Amino acid sequence: MNKAELVEEVQKLLGNETSRASAERATDAVLTAVGRGLRRDKEVQLVGFGGFSVVTRAARRGFNPHTKQPMKIRAMKTIRFKAGAALRGIV
Repeated sequence: MNKAELVEEVQKLLGNETSRASAERATDAVLTAVGRGLRRDKEVQLVGFGGFSVVTRAARRGFNPHTKQPMKIRAMKTIRFKAGAALRGIV
């Protein structure tokens, strides 16, 4: 599902009186709030859905897939998602 399909699904869930523009604003607001929460608090928990957290990946050695030459991969922050119980039951 891409963002356009997500907006369409949100519009359907909100009902016929909701415009596509309103559904897109609501979707953008939720995504922005999750991003801000991760930047500020480093963790966002959505009960029943799951949780997002910021984790630091250690520096490590890897290789360039084109040249097969070894290289250093620097430490970096990334986002991890852990599915909640209700979401795990779907798949």
